[in-house]
Amino acid sequence: MASRYPQLYRRTLHLPLPVVFDGGKVQMLDDEATTAMARNQKKKKKKKAFGLRTFADPHCPVDFYGAFRDNIRVFVRECCDAEEYNVCGMSVWCTMLVDEITGVVVPMYTVEELVKDSSRPSCDFCRCSGWSHHLVSKRRYHFIIPSDEQWDEPLHQNAIDHQTHLLHGLIHCNGFGHLLLINGRQGGSKHITGREIMNLWDRICTSLQTRQVTVEDSSHKRSMDLKLLYGVAYGLTWFGRWGYRFHLGSYGVNQDAFDKAIDLIASQDLDGLIDDFEMIGREREFKRIVFTYNARYSRATVRDLLRNLLDSKNRSQPELVSSKPALRKQTLTPPTYLLKAKKRCRDFDDMAAELESRWPVRRLRGAADVIVDALLENGGVLTRQEVRDASRRTIGDTGLLDFVLKSLSDCIVGSYVVRRRQNIDTRVLEFTIENFETDDEPQMSIHSNLSGSSSGNQGCQTQNKSFHAERDINWVYKHVLLRGKAGETVMDGKLWSKKWALRDEEDDQLRFFCRWLPAEGDVSMAHRLTPAVLVVMPPHASVMELRQEAENALRDTYAVMENFVSTRLEGVAGEDWDPLFGAVESGATVWVRGVGVERKLVRYERGGSANSWTVECGCGTVDDDGERMVACDVCEVWQHTRCAGIDDEDEVPRMFLCGRCAGTVMAHHRHRHQVHHHHHHTSPMPVKACMDVL
Repeated sequence: MASRYPQLYRRTLHLPLPVVFDGGKVQMLDDEATTAMARNQKKKKKKKAFGLRTFADPHCPVDFYGAFRDNIRVFVRECCDAEEYNVCGMSVWCTMLVDEITGVVVPMYTVEELVKDSSRPSCDFCRCSGWSHHLVSKRRYHFIIPSDEQWDEPLHQNAIDHQTHLLHGLIHCNGFGHLLLINGRQGGSKHITGREIMNLWDRICTSLQTRQVTVEDSSHKRSMDLKLLYGVAYGLTWFGRWGYRFHLGSYGVNQDAFDKAIDLIASQDLDGLIDDFEMIGREREFKRIVFTYNARYSRATVRDLLRNLLDSKNRSQPELVSSKPALRKQTLTPPTYLLKAKKRCRDFDDMAAELESRWPVRRLRGAADVIVDALLENGGVLTRQEVRDASRRTIGDTGLLDFVLKSLSDCIVGSYVVRRRQNIDTRVLEFTIENFETDDEPQMSIHSNLSGSSSGNQGCQTQNKSFHAERDINWVYKHVLLRGKAGETVMDGKLWSKKWALRDEEDDQLRFFCRWLPAEGDVSMAHRLTPAVLVVMPPHASVMELRQEAENALRDTYAVMENFVSTRLEGVAGEDWDPLFGAVESGATVWVRGVGVERKLVRYERGGSANSWTVECGCGTVDDDGERMVACDVCEVWQHTRCAGIDDEDEVPRMFLCGRCAGTVMAHHRHRHQVHHHHHHTSPMPVKACMDVL
């Protein structure tokens, strides 16, 4: 089936042209086909396309210096092509992203949702993120990469509600947003990993100067909760690699409780656990795991054991990206160096001892181990810059990292060989990794297994090692990590968020956060202040010009402020015509007072909800956290069904009384009938159990 995307810019792709897209892949054309295509397509506009792994990097394709509300307009103009259709009345743009390694072409759509035309002006995600005090933004933008099989089709009309996308991010025009969906290989994609999608999303958010993004961490691998598994092993969740930190928990779990639960599990002594398992007859299996994965040493902890288990599993999986080479075989010629026999290699430890370096050998070896891990986790082939970026999350000393990268070529590091070669197609320096073999048989890089299958005894042994490691990880997860209350507390950690600080730009512009200050005594609007808007001003601007620009920014951002007129600026020294320079420091927050806020548009206040509710649960929750709740039919106060003793599998009773109201009803019943009970019920009571009382 022919694709909707006929051509690419030659300067953008770095691939030999002419090409067309077919089924999400790049196909070469011969001269005759090229001539026919030119005749049939010459009136059609060329599609913009960019590299999947570099898009939204600095200067790629453009830099953004304004607030998000302005940057997104530049983004759709410079980086997207407008589609000839809409989605439920919403405008749609498309950006074509080409994987520089496999040649696969990935469409990313940007959908603009106007709140005034939306049937759902409120944002449930903001409410569950603790942002119900935010005024409703006028526009929100959806960033969508559909599932593989939909790449050659227009977006479906209900696309913003689909749960099958590889990526779905939502950002309000005030710069606050939510990462709603991310699905990599395990989510059904044949071409893109979850890590590649997260890298892309993080670069987009950084480039567009997003303020803060939340994500609900429900990531699982088979039956294991990854925030529990990775949190205990590494002290970070999977999203933590990109700077996402604890934001909100369910059932009253806060950051302090979450951190303490992680530390409690991770710091458990293995000797003590062996003694505990002896009491229930499970010590033999646990001892086997501890001894197998070299965690049997003085004061070893659960974190040590789990790291060794995960490391063992990673190192027993050489075919991390078997589907990528298959695609490469159809699209681009694989680099010849990947198919060459092994050259003579040097042991890195021996070489490090001979290097003239200001770092000790142990630090050089540690840096080499980090580079090996980065290559294993990212498919076995990375450019020098990609290796550097991946390793910097662990190695803070960039001088050490650059020195090791310079020295690391045809070196044996542990049980792997790291090679450095120039890719003959891209002319870019790349690092590859392969298993170290002591015999003289030629070996190929783990990235060059074009068939995607292993052969011989080595493949069987690798599969067995991976299976055994997976089995043992599951055993430790089930019997150690889920043991006790701490595991449940960790899994009740729900939302993570990442904040982007105000950048120091290279231009000479002044930047201010302008926050609306409600009129004195306006209790209804001042219960919690809505976020400030970012305003960028030239250095010669006056105080009055800042006030006018703040007015325009608030009008452009929030629905209730469309007719807002500023009257006074607070936090700035000087009169209206005084220059800003010297009156207020760039990066400061200033306050704007004014009139014209549309108080009658209740649907656009407090996250867009006209309803008020009261949450008061025994776990300490005082706001909606997205978990299932039930309201008391007497006082109308909400609480979690779980905390009320109602199982998730059970239906909520037709009538329900909270503990306080149930106690009041029972007390009234006793007084009325003069019946004295020895037992006083104060727990939450479904009305089904007290219908006779009423």
